[in-house]
Amino acid sequence: MTAISLETLRHSAAHIMATAVRDLFSETKVAIGPSIDDGFYYDFDRQKPFTTSDLEKIEEKMKEIIKENYPFECFSMSKEEAIKDFNQKGEKYKSEIASQIEGDVVTIYKSGTFTDLCRGPHIKSTGELKYFKLLSVAGAYWRGDSSREQLQRIYGTAFFTKNDLEIYLTKIEEAQKRDHRRLGKDLDLFSINEAIGGGLILWHPKGAMLRDIIESYWKKFHVENGYDLLLTPHIASEELFKISGHLQTYLENMFAPMEIEGNPYRVKPMNCPMHLMVYKTKLHSYKELPIRYAELGTVYRFEKSGVLHGLLRVRGFTQDDGHVIVSPEQLEDEMLNVFNMAINCLKTFGFNDYKIYLATRPEKKYVGQIQDWQKAQASIENALKKTEYNYELDEGGGAFYGPKIDIKIKDAIGRFWQCSTIQFDFNLPERFDISYIDSSGKKKRPYMIHRALLGSLERFIGVLLEHYAGALPLWLSPVQVVIANINQEQEAYCKELLQKLKQNEIRAVFDNKSEKIGNKIRENALQKIPYIAVVGNKEKDSNAVAVRARGNKDLGAMPVEDFIAFLKEKSVPGVNEL
Repeated sequence: MTAISLETLRHSAAHIMATAVRDLFSETKVAIGPSIDDGFYYDFDRQKPFTTSDLEKIEEKMKEIIKENYPFECFSMSKEEAIKDFNQKGEKYKSEIASQIEGDVVTIYKSGTFTDLCRGPHIKSTGELKYFKLLSVAGAYWRGDSSREQLQRIYGTAFFTKNDLEIYLTKIEEAQKRDHRRLGKDLDLFSINEAIGGGLILWHPKGAMLRDIIESYWKKFHVENGYDLLLTPHIASEELFKISGHLQTYLENMFAPMEIEGNPYRVKPMNCPMHLMVYKTKLHSYKELPIRYAELGTVYRFEKSGVLHGLLRVRGFTQDDGHVIVSPEQLEDEMLNVFNMAINCLKTFGFNDYKIYLATRPEKKYVGQIQDWQKAQASIENALKKTEYNYELDEGGGAFYGPKIDIKIKDAIGRFWQCSTIQFDFNLPERFDISYIDSSGKKKRPYMIHRALLGSLERFIGVLLEHYAGALPLWLSPVQVVIANINQEQEAYCKELLQKLKQNEIRAVFDNKSEKIGNKIRENALQKIPYIAVVGNKEKDSNAVAVRARGNKDLGAMPVEDFIAFLKEKSVPGVNEL
């Protein structure tokens, strides 16, 4: 007996769900229902939106279908007959799919009251599905095309064991608690206002401070690693993006042009063309290479409203961008250098587990000669072999302009996020005709490396918030200390303490509200402030503070100078525990 796969179980669960939907809501038309990495979904065309109570009804109906133990029956039908049958039933989506299948015969599966166009395979009968859960409803366009019909997508998951299902549902619940959009609102970090536009972030004071902390670290880190910082405009002549090729290959992601004195300009989707224009302002010798440029450059890209998602998918974002100009002989060493930089940077923020991929030449769409690709890929692979990390090949996953290294980071609840990318480029050095003078005095074409260590600040901050569930390490916390007085008798002392903390570069605020101290502690604990310095007459008279750490930990009384030293020791970048 061949064991069924989790993919087969979940695909069958999608069919059982569709059966339940059709039994309960007969007017509903069905579209497609595949298995996915962590579950399954089915797309439905129904005028009335599905509600939470509808999902509960569908689940109960699924249990009835499972109890009946209907077999999954497979049979063949001529394509012409299938199209006619689906049309008669009003199933236009199935008819469209059938019409696009090659050959004259299609495969049909029947279970219970539901007959579906499907290649299979499936479980033997509905009774084999035991542990499942419907999760949510979302919008989806038919064929992913925003000009086509809007459908409703019901997501669910299924497992072979009750324990696996419970573990997954607990993970989902934890992820919802950590949702950066919720944390951004609760902690007053950022907002998105439709009057301004979707995908455009308003950073509130604490959010702006968090960005500044990250940016300050990033700039210092890059200068220490031999980079020169650049600052380039948000708009440029359309001609620049013709030279770079973005206008030809990236137009659908670019915003419409604006006219300035009769000439078209664009908000920039990339920083690299401007960095190359800086390089071209003078002649360079081989002795200067590698030349390393870095910029926190804000770019703008058109994303459809349906895919915008908090900080993770936006229309205006700041890349932690870098471009390195190297000689061919320097490529391997510089790729290793950039890789080590990326790992060290990620570790500083508390990410220590990674999946690393070497993405190779696409099969069809690429620039450059195959032998050059092979040399570049070999150099990158040699660099990776010199590290202590395992990596996987992503065959054909490289950009059209060169192979690349992608680094995914693992967060506190086991999810992987794509952040760092290190990309080799054959294309732009040719397009911008950049060169350097080699040791024999001749002009030579350099290589170029694109790299982003964090990806974008917006997305990275979203990942950070979810990784730490909003309880950021001391060095990253926009507010490190809240001073809370018991009554007005300590007000003058608290104001002096506030100034002393600020003079020592400790980010502190004074909570002087006329509330009971218990309320102040609770409110600031909800804001995930690392330390609360409670001040009563006893602390005022002894030049001390009573310290409470995040997580309701009472650290007792400390002299003010000891408290400052304690904070300074723990607020160093890379110290990620309180």
